[in-house]
Amino acid sequence: MREQVVIGLAQSPVVKGDVTENLKTHMAMIAQASELGCDIVAFPELSLSGYELELLNTLAVEPEAENFKGLSQAAMANNIIVIAGCPLSSKSSEKPAIGAVICFEDGEIEFYSKQFLHAGEENYCSTGTRDYVFNCKHHRIALAVCADFSAPEHSKNAAKAGADVYLVSALISQAGFEPDSKLFAQIAKTHHFPVLLSNHISVTGGWSSAGNNAVWDKTGQMLACTNTKTPSLLRCSILERDIRAIKADIKL
Repeated sequence: MREQVVIGLAQSPVVKGDVTENLKTHMAMIAQASELGCDIVAFPELSLSGYELELLNTLAVEPEAENFKGLSQAAMANNIIVIAGCPLSSKSSEKPAIGAVICFEDGEIEFYSKQFLHAGEENYCSTGTRDYVFNCKHHRIALAVCADFSAPEHSKNAAKAGADVYLVSALISQAGFEPDSKLFAQIAKTHHFPVLLSNHISVTGGWSSAGNNAVWDKTGQMLACTNTKTPSLLRCSILERDIRAIKADIKL
């Protein structure tokens, strides 16, 4: 029998290329998400580095557990699954991947690499080749990184894999939020699972991000949105694809 799973959508500032400072912000957000009862906290695309394409090759790290000790220890100490964005070195290409590290509360660490790129990203980045779905409290959660959601086959594959939730870490600009919201709504309606968005609030990579972490229910209706670019957490409680969400202010 499934238990309720609580997912925190992190909305936090990022400093260009400063992984050490950004990690401190992650630690503060992880602790507060745990205090709010979250089982999972998800950060935006490239949250540890910022969306700085020209720096990715310099900042990329090997997808090995040893390189993510701090995040892993925070996940274990706070009994929470942490999903953070970072550039990952690729074994199949000289270019790094736009990746995500997933640190579990039991010390396990897994990785995902973005499969679908925005125009221009191919000049700096390689692509991943595998979908990523993980389990939490008997819920199957599919992870998408930004442009992944714009490729219909990505969410279709998530549905085929039995996903109950489609979780998106992204950088969406103010101008892009409205059209992307329509796409999120369509994905949710088509596959009958909620869609959750964790987005940037800072100017990063030259983009003025929208913030507005949001949730669309399985019918495609926007259930909740932070409607802000201030540090906060959208706390989403999910049981059998039914969802409730509430915004919590965060002190960093």
